[in-house]
Amino acid sequence: MWKKSSTNMSLIPLHKLRFFLQLSNLCSKTRLPSEPHVHVDPETTNSTFILSDNHPEQITSKSNHMEVVSSAIDFDESSCSEEPPDADFTKPIVGDFLSTSKHVVDTLLSCKNQPTMALKFFREIEGKLGSTETVDAFCLLLHILAFYSKTHGVARNMLSDYVVGHPGLSSNAFVQQLVECAGRYKLESSSRVVNYLLNGYIKANKIKDAVDCFKMMVDQNIDPWVHFMNNLLKAMVKGNMIDEALDLYDEMIQRGIYGDCFTLDEVISACLAQGYNEKAEKYYREFRASGSKLDALGYDIVIQAACKWPNLKLMCSLLKDMQEMGWVRSEDTYTRVVGACVKQGNVTEALRLKDEMVKSNIPMNVKVTKSLIKWYCMQGNVTTALKLFNEIVEAGFAPDKGTFSLLINWCSKIGNMKKAYEIFSQMKVMDVQPTSFIFNCLLNGFLKQDLQEDANRLFDEAVEHGIANVVTYNVLLTWLCDQGKIDEASNLWEKMIVKGLAPSIVSYNGIILGHCRKGHVDDASRVMNEILKSGLKPNAYTYTILIDGFFRKGDSEHALILFDQMVAAKIAPTDFTFNTVINGLCKVGRTSETWNILNKFAEKGYVPTIRTYNCIISGFVKEGAVSTALSVYKKMSEDGIPPNVVTYTSLINGFCKSNDIGLALKMHDEMINNGFELDITAYGALIDGFCKQQDMENACRLFSELLEVGLSPNTVIYNSMISGFRNLKNMEEALNLHKKMTNEKIPCDLQIYTTLIDGLLEDGKLALASNLYSEMLSKGVVPDMIMCTVLINGLCKRAQVSNALKIRKEMCTSNIAPTALVYNTLIAGLFREGNLEEAIRLHDEMLDRGLAPDDTSYDILVNGKFKGSNPLLH
Repeated sequence: MWKKSSTNMSLIPLHKLRFFLQLSNLCSKTRLPSEPHVHVDPETTNSTFILSDNHPEQITSKSNHMEVVSSAIDFDESSCSEEPPDADFTKPIVGDFLSTSKHVVDTLLSCKNQPTMALKFFREIEGKLGSTETVDAFCLLLHILAFYSKTHGVARNMLSDYVVGHPGLSSNAFVQQLVECAGRYKLESSSRVVNYLLNGYIKANKIKDAVDCFKMMVDQNIDPWVHFMNNLLKAMVKGNMIDEALDLYDEMIQRGIYGDCFTLDEVISACLAQGYNEKAEKYYREFRASGSKLDALGYDIVIQAACKWPNLKLMCSLLKDMQEMGWVRSEDTYTRVVGACVKQGNVTEALRLKDEMVKSNIPMNVKVTKSLIKWYCMQGNVTTALKLFNEIVEAGFAPDKGTFSLLINWCSKIGNMKKAYEIFSQMKVMDVQPTSFIFNCLLNGFLKQDLQEDANRLFDEAVEHGIANVVTYNVLLTWLCDQGKIDEASNLWEKMIVKGLAPSIVSYNGIILGHCRKGHVDDASRVMNEILKSGLKPNAYTYTILIDGFFRKGDSEHALILFDQMVAAKIAPTDFTFNTVINGLCKVGRTSETWNILNKFAEKGYVPTIRTYNCIISGFVKEGAVSTALSVYKKMSEDGIPPNVVTYTSLINGFCKSNDIGLALKMHDEMINNGFELDITAYGALIDGFCKQQDMENACRLFSELLEVGLSPNTVIYNSMISGFRNLKNMEEALNLHKKMTNEKIPCDLQIYTTLIDGLLEDGKLALASNLYSEMLSKGVVPDMIMCTVLINGLCKRAQVSNALKIRKEMCTSNIAPTALVYNTLIAGLFREGNLEEAIRLHDEMLDRGLAPDDTSYDILVNGKFKGSNPLLH
């Protein structure tokens, strides 16, 4: 229903209405009049219509072409929308005469049942009218044309021409004119006219005018046609007016206009594009609540949206509805739903839908398979993923590049390089070109398994085929640097330059890391300067690895200067950076300074993590400040940061080192009560503590316990146990442990050999000691000063001075300078054997080396006495 309006017909300014004199349309004769209005003299004209002098509002006819019409002709609402068949369009309608607005309107109204005659009449007189008269006539003509299906196209195209040719006129004003015209002459075709106008704006891509027109229609209670409404929404979304489009749809909903499935599709798609998932679901629910029904396409659209919301229950419900209605669920629909199920982790439902899909004679496609393969891989179930892959290959499907890439990547991640390379070879056989990503995955996998030869062959293949990119070079470069193979890394760098590939910041970071691993921080600093000169910007990782390098060299001052430079360069430190600084200070014995540093870091937004606290606790433990470490532990708990295995292990280790086995056991119990299992380090700390307490019973109990929980004792734990039995002079158990180590192929280090040989020599078991020493040398373990001292002391005590002198000679050959203790032990042994001359020679040699003899050696040489006060000789 139209609203009545009192607005005057001259609502639009005259200078804005001149466009009507330039209208183009689809009639048989296109006119673009530009001449001024011509007044015709009624007395001298032979025109068909004559204007009465006394009654200018009346039109008299001298011909039979047209009857005189009244200005108040009733509109027959029951008239047919088709033009009457007896209309005569061959006779002239009007000649030259002086027209008035009333005459024109009356004539057009007389032709309201003959739209073609109305159009012809308008063409005859449009150039002879003023602007105001033309507006009224044009609006009236549009309503007449729009009432008959035969002339719908004419009305639509006249409006389209108007929209294209006259951008300056307000759409609101023109809608108002059309509304008033319909109301004034009691016409009922105006809804179509205004909808045609809306469509014209949309087709001309005048979206703002279209929106204004739409809102004006709604204000006038004119329902926009759904098709045009959909086109408007689509145009707004395409023009990046998504929020405005959704606001417009909200206005429609408030008026009870929900549109059709295409409308729903448009607004839901717009919501998904903006991430408005909840709003999209709301529109769907309101659409259904309105009583609107989805068609097959509508179901597909909503299912697609539900996959992104995501709403698994709704997806499956919609699929079931489609099945009950007998609609075919497309392959694309199944593919989306299976993919969404996989993303939500509901693989059971995904597999059920896959089977249902196959039963519906829809073949399982690569996308469905890839979704399932990806899920299995992410769950660590690569075996099942490979099985599914083999099934689709055997079924004749050709996996795409993404599927190959997925499997090669995950096989490489889990270290199954044999299978990864097998799939890679299969890929090439199937003529699927490997990408640089695939090469990089394989390269990473080979290097993680220390298969450098395989990695080199693959790298050469990537280079040969032109697939190797900067990332490919960086993978190998970083690995070489991490392994300390800086020379090989430098050669690779040069090859990359020759290939025309510009090093990235990752490339430079790799070289810096390599130099820092070798302790060459000066070279690493030089590379940092090269980065700055190249125009690249160092990142947080660049600074952090260099800071770590200086801390490792013990140069904490330079490390902290680098940190300040990093902040000054406006490069935000990461948690890795903050933790590196804290850890570095702890390692160089400056743990007490970390609290002040932490406060400064907190000002930059850093929140200490469990790793931070663990570094500080470990630092205090290493410095012997166990009570302070315990205070940090309590502060950590107050800050709401729960301890982890590393925290407990550090504290247990600290208490054991400070001989407070009671607190160590208390911490052990707390650790167990909090649901943590001891790791090998924690077991090692407790075992070492018991061994130092000579409590081998509890040490053995813990040793058996760690075996029961599936852990394997390492060299450190065996060393503690062997030292514990040696201190109790139980060399039999110590040797049994050594034998167990050998059987389990656990390497025996120098410290263990030293402990065993020292105990055997003290027990007088020279043969066993000699055999162990030979075994040690055969395994490439080089004796150090402590081992040599143990050997010389043990041999001298057992009157094997000549053999002890051989050990001293080997020390000199190996550039191991004898200590004062070695000289004193040898002098005492020589004196016992009566070889005073050699004792004096060693004494002089000792003095020449700047070493001072102890009291025992002095008494032997000066007083000729041997008091035997050296504890190593007993």
